[in-house]
Amino acid sequence: MNKLLARIEKDLNHLSDAERIIGQYIIENHEFIPNMTTKDLSHKTGVSEASVVRFCKSIGIGSFKLFKIELVKHNTMTQSNLTDFSILQKKDAPYDLFHKVTYANKSAIESSLSSLDRKELEKAAEAIQHASRLVFFGVGGSATAAYDAYYKFTRLGFHCNMDHDFHFMLSLIPYLKRNDILFAISTSGKTKDVLELAKFAKSKGIIVIAITNLDKSPLHKLASIRLCTPVVEQDFRVGTLSSRMTQLNIIDALYLATFNRVGDSVVEQYQEARKEVIKLRR
Repeated sequence: MNKLLARIEKDLNHLSDAERIIGQYIIENHEFIPNMTTKDLSHKTGVSEASVVRFCKSIGIGSFKLFKIELVKHNTMTQSNLTDFSILQKKDAPYDLFHKVTYANKSAIESSLSSLDRKELEKAAEAIQHASRLVFFGVGGSATAAYDAYYKFTRLGFHCNMDHDFHFMLSLIPYLKRNDILFAISTSGKTKDVLELAKFAKSKGIIVIAITNLDKSPLHKLASIRLCTPVVEQDFRVGTLSSRMTQLNIIDALYLATFNRVGDSVVEQYQEARKEVIKLRR
């Protein structure tokens, strides 16, 4: 049992009757909770939606949405346990590690259903459609997601920029227009270079779309549009595994949403480039 469920079980006797019913149901059916709404849980337990909200507050979490994020985080950490220490302590076979990585990535992507706000995603898709220039920036593992986005949106005909050099990226900002977008990508939302670039862009009136964690992220507070990734990794981890997958998943969704909106105007050029690529295959 993960730590959050253990805490709920410990506190059951201190909860109201309705909250105790909710807590017991969550303990027994925790794997289904991340895909449920307050209405769903209310129906399953036979208590009011207000009782669901009160239950979350009683255990120290402000809303059911945040509770689901915390539950997924604890489930993922418990079941994947892909930290530096765990890898060294247990010498798993490569195929066993493959299973662990697959499960951790799958759980992380599924937890994005709770962390990502639908309205914010729609705002991002709308902003992209009207932008003339897209700038992507991330450091470390997040740079992989930034490059993937740069590649995908360039294929859709957007004028895109992405570079690992922070000072070079700074030099681009004054040339951006108000409908242009800086995508600031950082798992923690605390990476200094990403924050400084976002602050500079925002001071110039540029739209800043953040792909970052919801939990204690300064970048989340700074951004114009917030695309939240779930907290799915512990501090002592072997690289940015699951967090990178959640970033790539959001970028794929934005790419398809944009293609859906502008595809008719670029499909001829898209197919022309594809034919040339096929000619070069050996």
